[in-house]
Amino acid sequence: MLPREEILKGVENRDTVARVIDLAEQAIKTWEVVLTDFLSPPELVEIQQAFSRLTEIQLLAWGGYPQAERQRIAIARSELPLEQSQVAIAVVDVAGNFLFDTATHRDFLGSMLGTGIIREKTGDINILGERGAQAIVVPELVEFLELNLTQVRSVPVKTRRIDLSELKIREPRKKELTTVEASLRLDAIASAGFGMSRNKMSDLINGGDVRVNWKEVTQASSQVKSGDLIAIRGKGRLEVGDIAVTKKQRYRVQLTRYV
Repeated sequence: MLPREEILKGVENRDTVARVIDLAEQAIKTWEVVLTDFLSPPELVEIQQAFSRLTEIQLLAWGGYPQAERQRIAIARSELPLEQSQVAIAVVDVAGNFLFDTATHRDFLGSMLGTGIIREKTGDINILGERGAQAIVVPELVEFLELNLTQVRSVPVKTRRIDLSELKIREPRKKELTTVEASLRLDAIASAGFGMSRNKMSDLINGGDVRVNWKEVTQASSQVKSGDLIAIRGKGRLEVGDIAVTKKQRYRVQLTRYV
């Protein structure tokens, strides 16, 4: 039905994209809206690019709030209406007293996975400091988590479903800056934007910790362009804005850093 090999040509997340092709063919056949599980940003970007040329189907990604990193995709025939409300998600509040035993994102995720669920069933987890966290999940997991997610680190927790309107989102802090560089190399622009040495940035790039537009880039000499999003694991994101050439033939680059 769909040109499977053409869609899969050159993709990194081949297994994930292949599963989405199966779901898309199901949506075409049944005339129903079909949902993926939660997908990571690199998977989302690759799927949206791979399917952008197809006219038979449409995709709509949603993760509960506009900046959500992990999102589900609703897939439907092009002729059908497709709205955000059709992307089924739920929110659970994981409440406890973490004043004396601070828990991180990794702690909450680890405790959730420790109940036996898989990562693909969970979206973003937003930490609320000493009072716990809120987690976005597929709706069919809510009752299971209410019964089984009872402790994070050493802290007893109460897990309960809340309405999406109760989701507390921390707007990312952002810092605008300008740098002038001899080139548009990734290591030069990223080191200026993240405020670290060029050698340190090169090490991060070579180690696979840097993504551009959610794709892993391991060449420090890669060229960046206006509109690119540079992300470093644990250090936030950097958006490349306007680029202008100075009289001395250097590059003046506007950057926005999100932390």
